[in-house]
Amino acid sequence: MKLFFTAFTQVFLVAANTYFIAYLYWPGIAIAGFGISYLWAGNVKKVSFGSTKDKLVYATGAMCGSIAGALVSKIIMKNI
Repeated sequence: MKLFFTAFTQVFLVAANTYFIAYLYWPGIAIAGFGISYLWAGNVKKVSFGSTKDKLVYATGAMCGSIAGALVSKIIMKNI
């Protein structure tokens, strides 16, 4: 579950950052960019030495995070 959550969060931030960059929303770009790099530094070791199951869980979390990140960032930008 922890691996799923970290993948979800990292790719959530990537999707959100892509949206923020498209609209030049500087606070979102800064926060998401920092979060992506911070999480990536920890995830590399977990996934590179993980089993096939770990990699599938990570990829599933990343997939869900990309969808959620795009949706949430669209909501944020709509309300600004």
